Amino acid sequence: MSRILPHPTREQIELPGVMDCLSDPIRLAIVYNLAKREKEVGELRCGDFYGLSGKSNLAYHFTKLREAGLMETRAVGTARLMKLRREDLESRFPGLLDAVLASAERDAERLQLPVLEFTEA
Repeated sequence: MSRILPHPTREQIELPGVMDCLSDPIRLAIVYNLAKREKEVGELRCGDFYGLSGKSNLAYHFTKLREAGLMETRAVGTARLMKLRREDLESRFPGLLDAVLASAERDAERLQLPVLEFTEA
C-alpha cells in the first residue's frame, strides 16, 4: 500500500528554496545521483544513499528536497521511493536543473560528489 506524503504543487515551487537546497553538498549529491539513475530505474530507495551519510541525516535532507519541490517521495510499505520532479522544475525554471547537473558533473571531483554504486533490488 502506498502512502501519500505532502509535496508542494508545481506553482508552489520557489526558486530561493530550490537554490538553497542545491547549495548543500549532500543534497546536491542526492539530486546528482537521482539524475544519473533516473532513466535506468526511475526511482531510488532511501537505502541507496547510505553511502552519503547516516540514516537520520539523510532523512532530514530527503525532507528538505521534497519540501522544496526537487523530488517526489512515495512510501510503499516500509520503503520510501524517490525521483526528481524534472517536469515540474523545467516548467517553473526552464534549463535550471540541467544547468546545475551539468555543472555538478563538470566539477564532481572538485566538489567531491560521490557517484554511488547501486544494487538491484
